[in-house]
Amino acid sequence: MADPGYLGEFEQLVLLAVLQADQMDAGAYGTTVFDELVARTERRIARGAVYMTLDRLEKKGLLASYASAPTPQRGGRMKRCYSVTKRGMGALHASRRALVQLWKGLDAFGPIR
Repeated sequence: MADPGYLGEFEQLVLLAVLQADQMDAGAYGTTVFDELVARTERRIARGAVYMTLDRLEKKGLLASYASAPTPQRGGRMKRCYSVTKRGMGALHASRRALVQLWKGLDAFGPIR
């Protein structure tokens, strides 16, 4: 598969939210990823943008998904759960390294507004 290239800011946020939500007992599926994003970023986020980004990241090979067992709470329907792939972790680490390099030395200028 081709190199996924640079991650956009929202793609980074979604991958990180998947990692956070995956630690919960319920797993990382659309609603838990959305809830993590809203709670941790304190932004207004369109639910559809989350689902579109999850799909795009899976097509890039940065996420893998699987169908959960049907649950009574969902009327017997399954959930599509996500996990970050090794390739996705590599892309996140590369993005983090790039950001850290860009931030180096800027603290000498005081708080950035």
